[in-house]
Amino acid sequence: MKKYLYLILAGFTFSAVQSQELVDALRYSQDTPNGSARYRAMSGAFGALGGDLSSLNVNPAGSAVFNNNQLAFSFSNVDTKNKSNYFGTNMTGKDNSFDINQAGAVFVFNNRSQSDWTKIALAINYEQTNNYDNSIISAGTNTTYSVGDYFLYYANGDSRKNLAAVPLGNIRNFDYYQLDYVKQQAFLGYEGYLINPVTEDDNNAQYTTNVPQGGNYYQENTITSEGYNGKLSFNAATSYKDKLYLGLTLNSHFTDFRQNTLFYEDNDNANNNIVDLLNTSFENEIYTYGSGFSFQLGAIAKLNDEVRVGLSYESPTWNKFNDEIRQNLFSTIQNYENNNNPNEEVINPDSFQTTIYDTYKLKTPGKITGSIAYVFNKKGLISLDYGYKDYSSIEYSMERDTRNTYINSDISEQLRGASEIRVGGEYKIERLSLRAGYRFEGSPYKDKTTVGDLNGFSAGLGYNFGGTKVDLSYAYAKRNSQQGFFSQGFKDGASIDAINNSVSLSVLFEL
Repeated sequence: MKKYLYLILAGFTFSAVQSQELVDALRYSQDTPNGSARYRAMSGAFGALGGDLSSLNVNPAGSAVFNNNQLAFSFSNVDTKNKSNYFGTNMTGKDNSFDINQAGAVFVFNNRSQSDWTKIALAINYEQTNNYDNSIISAGTNTTYSVGDYFLYYANGDSRKNLAAVPLGNIRNFDYYQLDYVKQQAFLGYEGYLINPVTEDDNNAQYTTNVPQGGNYYQENTITSEGYNGKLSFNAATSYKDKLYLGLTLNSHFTDFRQNTLFYEDNDNANNNIVDLLNTSFENEIYTYGSGFSFQLGAIAKLNDEVRVGLSYESPTWNKFNDEIRQNLFSTIQNYENNNNPNEEVINPDSFQTTIYDTYKLKTPGKITGSIAYVFNKKGLISLDYGYKDYSSIEYSMERDTRNTYINSDISEQLRGASEIRVGGEYKIERLSLRAGYRFEGSPYKDKTTVGDLNGFSAGLGYNFGGTKVDLSYAYAKRNSQQGFFSQGFKDGASIDAINNSVSLSVLFEL
């Protein structure tokens, strides 16, 4: 006969919702070439071109290339598909979203005097730099690691990181909210029947797993997320003899991100103890919100009627974030203590609660971009951008926050500088424009098996009605990664092929 015990613990945090990990740092450090349909169709290769509101993402001097005032709106539909492989089992997660992803205006003031400074342009533009709507589903049978290994890591300590083991007395008789992050994890594993102390002495600091051993752990991990990162840009640029363009942009960033993670594990391994753990489920939710600031400087030079070059610098983004976290732990055990009188018991000490962490800072890396473009016969062009960003310079600044005190050293040890290449072309047939592009982003990891290189292709067309222009684009991008379920102890994760398809429509009005 079986006796089931249901345990629900709320208000605690663990790795799956911990935030302040490498994946979180990268989430807010990378952006995609969102924006106008023309910009997307050419894969964002606009550093030496300008003349498009979204080109300010690359080079702020681009607004001075406009000849007339312009108002623009862009709409996009994004379809995301994640193909997961976990120990030979394939799963697919999908998500689809529709947004107004760009809106802005540029105003051109021509200099009527004899000055060589021929005009000044002022622009304001909103763009959704990242769409976080996503779904990843992984499932399979692990023959090595169990979820209990995650909690063992924190309970037993790690000499490599000066992480001390946790005495039983500190977690058995406790005031949870006075514990640091490490002791919280040990407590969660202990109360959830995932780990056991070697002895019942209050000074005991060694634990063993309570998960039945045998190497057959069926595991499911589902991650769903939603939200965005947006940017409101204020731009000013000027033109010298219509051959040299200089620009400055001030950016206000804002982030709203929610993620729900559900991890489930069961096993058919016999432990033959008084109490056996049959299965465990975690449901976790994190809500991250905040704002940031960055600036950009740039220049575009016309070397002759055909060739243009550009150079721009984007500063780091200085963010301030807040995290709100909720968690539900559910364990089922089999109790052999009294087989003659089995019964069921439900333990539910609290309902869902929210843990709010102190505001922390995240500095994402700056970027430098060099560009060249060739314009031929006023009918076509081809453009090339090369950018470089050092992801190892990402830095967290935390006060009274014990979730991951080694995050900055982990970043510098595991991340690196990465290159980005964007190529775009356009050809005009009277009022019709045909466009195409390609982009490559190198892996930000020193170990490229963690996150691979990104390759993307794009195409589009536009039609000029006179005072109104309409553009349409399609973009495709693919990147492979290894999706770890936990940051410590539990080393395995699924291999993910992430495929992104987007369609954008822009409407532009000359004022």
